[in-house]
Amino acid sequence: MDFAYILRALPDLLGGAQVTLSVSALAILLSLIIALLASLLRSTRLRPASYLVTGYVELIRGTPYLVQIFFIFYGLPAIGLKLSVFWSGVAALSVWASAFHIENIRAGVAAVPPGVGDASASLGLGRWHHGLFVVLPIALRAALPSIMNTVVSTVKNSAYLQAIGLVELTFVAVERVAYELRAIEMFASICVLYLMCVFFISGLGSILQRRLDRPYVGR
Repeated sequence: MDFAYILRALPDLLGGAQVTLSVSALAILLSLIIALLASLLRSTRLRPASYLVTGYVELIRGTPYLVQIFFIFYGLPAIGLKLSVFWSGVAALSVWASAFHIENIRAGVAAVPPGVGDASASLGLGRWHHGLFVVLPIALRAALPSIMNTVVSTVKNSAYLQAIGLVELTFVAVERVAYELRAIEMFASICVLYLMCVFFISGLGSILQRRLDRPYVGR
């Protein structure tokens, strides 16, 4: 293990890590927005909308993620929708993560006690107000662990984007290995950097969970 070589390569690795975090952060935000909108659509009484969301979830969860990346990057230009490498990566990660977030939110909604609906009705809340201001906060609190698990997986799955040429962390390491044949140093280094990202995200999730649980402690 040549630590001097790792120090020399560190600026390139940190540059790749910056791209990894950028594409992951945008994908996390977009996937949560998509999942919330899809969950609201699924909760309507329109059966076609519910079937559409269910079909989307099954399609994304039932197909390889790498195939989804190639479809977005190579397939969409065939119908006139050409995205840059970066935004193709954001789109691919968002599509993948949103399917899992939809199921996370569905499980959270299922954990809401049935009596909450009666309490909302007694307060005169309508269907949308009940769902938005009562069910959704409770569901998100219950679903937070699984949501954070998907967020962590989103960051890790960004490594697949090297397949379309996005110069993220794994791409930088693989490229240096190809030219300099220092596989142990490079892959050990990116393992450490990925672990640091995951521990940071997990720590934020734990802090958020404790804050959300605070009103319920001792009850």
